[in-house]
Amino acid sequence: MDIQGRSIEERRSPWVRGAGTRVALAGGVAFSLWMAGCATHRVHEQPIMENGDRVEVPSGRDAADPAAAARMAAERESADSIRAEALATCSGDVCDALVRGELALGMSESQVLAATRTNAAAWRIRRSGPAVVLMPRSLDHGPSDAVADVAMVRLDEGRVAGYAYNETTGVRLVSKPEDATTAGRADALAEQLLREGDDLAASGDLDGALNRYDRADVLRPDDPMIGYRIATVLDKQLRPIEALIQYKLFLHQLELEKIEARGDAAAKMADAIARARERIIVLEKRNP
Repeated sequence: MDIQGRSIEERRSPWVRGAGTRVALAGGVAFSLWMAGCATHRVHEQPIMENGDRVEVPSGRDAADPAAAARMAAERESADSIRAEALATCSGDVCDALVRGELALGMSESQVLAATRTNAAAWRIRRSGPAVVLMPRSLDHGPSDAVADVAMVRLDEGRVAGYAYNETTGVRLVSKPEDATTAGRADALAEQLLREGDDLAASGDLDGALNRYDRADVLRPDDPMIGYRIATVLDKQLRPIEALIQYKLFLHQLELEKIEARGDAAAKMADAIARARERIIVLEKRNP
């Protein structure tokens, strides 16, 4: 107590004396709000659409361009007309190709358009007498069939005499019926891989060359010269055991008694045989 007889509690200001009460009250309010937030609330909102409702077609500025809609309708009608004409005049393998959506030798110009689902506007067309060449108007969005993007179509006397595809390994030409078969496609891809392998080997990229040769060997397993290429690359990479085996496989695959190569082909084959035999002798001495 002080000299006036008042206790410390009495000498405090009313604000300080009520602080405890206010803190307790604030805590209670905060707890009540927290509990209210944890409670489940049901929100009653009107649905945007009910089952069975239809979205209205926008009008005015939001509507589709009438000219564009008319153009698209005309293109669809033109494509349908071209396809109908193509199917009405096809026969045999050409009809089968049309159904698959593929180009085929012997097709007419309208059948080419039907197989690629295009019209004349998608092509740059050159006409020189009986010869007609169709090339894509755009490389980014060019014509394609069920096989690949089409690089060129050549017609002679109104019928397809050849066509080319843009593929990941380069341009592939189809000029004979066998070119369009699965075996023909594999052979064309193998040839492309061999060219790439030869270029890589010439530039010193032996790993890249071996990669291309191995892939070509899978596609064309009966070609002994691919095995010879593989053997020479392994030999240059100082992989003697693998090279030795590959040289022997090359000679075994040749079946020398059945070789009927003539002229330059025979000379190249004889040179490869001689080199393979020479390397086998050397490698066997190094790896007894």
